[in-house]
Amino acid sequence: MKFTVGIAMSPLEQLPELAKTAEECGFSSIALPDSLFYMQSQSEKYPYTPDGNRFWGPDTPWVDPLIGATAMAAVTEKIHFYTNVLKLGSRNPLLLARQVGSVAAMSGNRFGFGVGIGWAPEEFEWCGVPYARRGARVDEMIDVIKLVLGGGMVEFHGEFYDFDNLQMSPAPTAPVPFYIGGHTAAALRRAARVGDGWTSAMMKYDDIVTTIAELTKLRAEYGRAADPFEIQVVCIDRFGKSGYEELAAAGVTDSIVVPWIFDGLGFDSELAAKQDSLRRFADQYLEGAK
Repeated sequence: MKFTVGIAMSPLEQLPELAKTAEECGFSSIALPDSLFYMQSQSEKYPYTPDGNRFWGPDTPWVDPLIGATAMAAVTEKIHFYTNVLKLGSRNPLLLARQVGSVAAMSGNRFGFGVGIGWAPEEFEWCGVPYARRGARVDEMIDVIKLVLGGGMVEFHGEFYDFDNLQMSPAPTAPVPFYIGGHTAAALRRAARVGDGWTSAMMKYDDIVTTIAELTKLRAEYGRAADPFEIQVVCIDRFGKSGYEELAAAGVTDSIVVPWIFDGLGFDSELAAKQDSLRRFADQYLEGAK
């Protein structure tokens, strides 16, 4: 099982140094979250907390994940980056294809595209996109982005997006993996059908096990049981050597961790303290850690 560092809500000036330290320690990847803006009043409940409230405020820092990945890739050589997850529904697929292709090219194919729909109607409507039929629109967006990233002259004529022959160069020299986020039945079907992996928000171990079993069943139904498939999780009730062994045995391939939180530090703690937490975690749990 690999380990990914979650850098959510860290001050932006810390990110390049955190990336360099994570690479030195032997972490596999860095996961970058996505939040477009903080609306003062939310019309829908946030789906990943018990009370439906957000656990961040209007001043919490959020880097654009594609820009953040590019900046961190520029100061590293081996570590990978992926969005966990970028909200597709409020964006334009051609513009995203341009951005994702650029990150992949400039990072030397060290970028994975974790995608979800988005939960807040305000993010859609204030960006000029209808909230209605968002799932069907995102399905088509994934098709568009994959098509364009494949390279060459392409055209697309769908229900939501329509364009004649175009080409974006350079195309990535290796396929960009798509990791599909979401806990709903529709999200799991989407991951099983078109994803190179599934990525979670915060979940308990028993729910992860149930989800992996459902994904295994769905992938078999879509004829994809033999294809490589990542299971990336944020588990909130299994920690330490025995906990990580349980996750690996359950089929988790990538555990997303925030070592400074385990040490009782905050998201806005000093850089040096976070670097010490990365090194401590690596010494305990990462094979071959420096």
